[in-house]
Amino acid sequence: MPEFLDPRDRRLLVGAGVAMVLLLALTYAVAPTAPQQSIGYPSSYSSEWAGAKAAFLLLQQSGYDVERWEKSPEDLPEPSRNVVLVLAEPSDAGTPSERTAIRRFVQGGGRVLVTGASGAKVAPDANAVAVPDWNLKPKAFSALEPSPLSRNAPEITMVAPDDWTSDQPAQVAVYGNEDKPVVVSYKVGKGEVIWWASSSPFSNGSIRESGNLALFLNSIGPPSESRVLWDEYFHGARGSLLSFFLETPLPWAGVQLGIVLLAAVFTLSRRWGPLWVPVSDSRLSPLEFVDTLGDLYKSAHASPAAVGVAYQRLRSLLARKLETPVNAKLPELCRAASRRFGWPEDALLDTLARSERAMRSLKSDEGEALELVRNLHDYLDRLAPQIVPGQEKPAWK
Repeated sequence: MPEFLDPRDRRLLVGAGVAMVLLLALTYAVAPTAPQQSIGYPSSYSSEWAGAKAAFLLLQQSGYDVERWEKSPEDLPEPSRNVVLVLAEPSDAGTPSERTAIRRFVQGGGRVLVTGASGAKVAPDANAVAVPDWNLKPKAFSALEPSPLSRNAPEITMVAPDDWTSDQPAQVAVYGNEDKPVVVSYKVGKGEVIWWASSSPFSNGSIRESGNLALFLNSIGPPSESRVLWDEYFHGARGSLLSFFLETPLPWAGVQLGIVLLAAVFTLSRRWGPLWVPVSDSRLSPLEFVDTLGDLYKSAHASPAAVGVAYQRLRSLLARKLETPVNAKLPELCRAASRRFGWPEDALLDTLARSERAMRSLKSDEGEALELVRNLHDYLDRLAPQIVPGQEKPAWK
């Protein structure tokens, strides 16, 4: 029976099989022993325990002008007087421009009811820390002082409240105990911010607890004076099909599919792809001698020698063309070259003087040496003879 797989392919398949078995074993080991029931999050669409659909419908049936807000905070209405924005534990802190828009909304006279430590990141002048607590047993908190928020609600209950960490004098703790405020109210400009340590007082599972409904309605205000915007923008409801799919597992499924496709392309290209012979430099290359000589000068740090070779060649060629002594001084040689060839005397003198110093320097700069060699070769190119049509003798550049 012919073999369809070579030894390398068999090793690849065996390795993939072993990796799959290990991943399955790891998944089984870290998987929870019993599925945990989701309690939801405070969205006006959610009917789960922690959802807020009951509170939203209650406002509608009580005559409030209430609507779900799925736009950016930058589109909040202006003027904002008598407008209440409910930010129930937003899933992200938003962009700086969005947080600035919320501050502008409050300063213009709007009211913001914000809950949780995540809400404190969005509200102006608020600061809170999340406290991990999976205990769903309600905790009772009493009113700390008389306030419009505590009317007909001497006591409320909350589930897993977060910690308020701001300490500004204008921020008044309405509910809580001696060391843990759970409802805080303060002014920002013409408006007001009301912070709750948890969304449970208006959640489906706790809104009927003693004092919770009264606190919720006191925080919203009377129906005749309040337009309520229940934020769903920070819960991911961005009003577009793309934003909806981004909140689902589809992007990760696409990543996994892309990995599978890349693995398939790699496998097929490895097996049936074209064969390429590595390109090797010919040992007969005319530049091999130049590269070898350059590497030799570089490894030996012999830049003075390179400058000296070009300098001596230019010096002897100038002496021969100008018919001057070989040991003529540099100013005399440069003056004669300027009169004969029209070269700038100062530039030629500077190049030759720097070249003499570089030849004698023990610690020469390789960059300066390279520049000098280029300048010297430029002068040598100008001295090269050039045949001009109609002349028997070559002309000089």
